Amino acid sequence: MEEILPPLKEFIVDYCNRYKLHHVDPGSLSLDTSIDLDLDIFDIEIDLFLADFADQFKIDQSKFTWYKYGYPKGSTRVRMIKIMFGYNSTWVKQLAQYCYKPKFKVRNLQDAVMTGRLL
Repeated sequence: MEEILPPLKEFIVDYCNRYKLHHVDPGSLSLDTSIDLDLDIFDIEIDLFLADFADQFKIDQSKFTWYKYGYPKGSTRVRMIKIMFGYNSTWVKQLAQYCYKPKFKVRNLQDAVMTGRLL
């Protein structure tokens, strides 16, 4: 099983802590962790996240477009589910993924770090 690069993991945890977005347990991060659903980074915040990511890792994002993934807008229904039940249970995560399809994952960021381009 492929692991997340330690600098990338450190960047995600540090970014979320710095901007007080969502408490992230470094051990729970995987390549299938979605940026918009699991980390609650969407709307304008995801653009700031990607700009900071590209700056820190010297990534070329000139060819990046949201057409491939669809712009992550979040979901009011998922937000209510998280408020009511938390987001730690497996069934809550499955219900949230049923209501809102994750668009952008940590795997995309790791690929960008390895290739030097965010596509």
